[in-house]
Amino acid sequence: MTSSWMLVAGFFFAGMGVFVKLGSTHFGAAEMAFYRSVFTLLVVIGMIGWARGTIWSAHLGTHILRGVGGAVSLVGFFYALSKLPVATAQTLNYTSPLFLAIATTVVLGERFSAWLVFAIMLGFAGVAMLLGPTFDSGQQGAAMIGLFSGVTASWAYLAVRTLGRLGEPDTRVVFWFGAISTVICATWQLATDTFHAVRWDNAWIIFGIGLCGTLGQLCMTRAYRTGNTLVVGSFSYSTIVFASLATLAIWQEVLSPWEWAGMGIIIASGILAMRVEKKEQIEEAGFES
Repeated sequence: MTSSWMLVAGFFFAGMGVFVKLGSTHFGAAEMAFYRSVFTLLVVIGMIGWARGTIWSAHLGTHILRGVGGAVSLVGFFYALSKLPVATAQTLNYTSPLFLAIATTVVLGERFSAWLVFAIMLGFAGVAMLLGPTFDSGQQGAAMIGLFSGVTASWAYLAVRTLGRLGEPDTRVVFWFGAISTVICATWQLATDTFHAVRWDNAWIIFGIGLCGTLGQLCMTRAYRTGNTLVVGSFSYSTIVFASLATLAIWQEVLSPWEWAGMGIIIASGILAMRVEKKEQIEEAGFES
């Protein structure tokens, strides 16, 4: 399977998006992000215990930065999913490679290559095309929050890269993300609303969010660890394809040709940005924010 594990991850991430969309009538965005984080945290605690690992880290500050960035991105992404078509929200969140390319180049003090500048400009042109109909429908707030989730996801990925270079194991990175995200999302929900009752008629949604998100994360991790990084990065956009099919099949939401074109341009620019970065710069640890 190697790189093809990313296709499996894309399917599960799209499934998570569907469950979040369905859950938006029962729960708030921070509330669903809380349950997503708790589910992942419990799974990784079991994995660490089975392997007799440790959660202690000498790089706790970087873990906190990763956790905060990931939690904010997750809540913003879930909010966008609750207001926008699943495919649109997924695409806005997947602008993170563009912002990551900018961040890594700036952090490393390197000059922007001509191809990277072209990829970034192309990507933002695609974003403008995708946002046009969304703004016309009066959903500009949700769209901008979805785009911001891509920005904060890139911050989280940058922290993950740093932790990887420092030798932090995958399970420890995921543990601290789950722990920090759980606290942030719970606090966020309590500060803005209350936790809604989990009943038999909506518990399956919470379980679906946690299960799909965790399985997607594990499959992505395996893809990045065993496959070709560039191929895996390209396959990551399969999530948008699966999300588009789900949007059409479940909600009969048909995107305009202009929106389809914008999504295609964003995908192309993201793949180009990953390919022009140095190999060591694009070796993400395989964690969905």
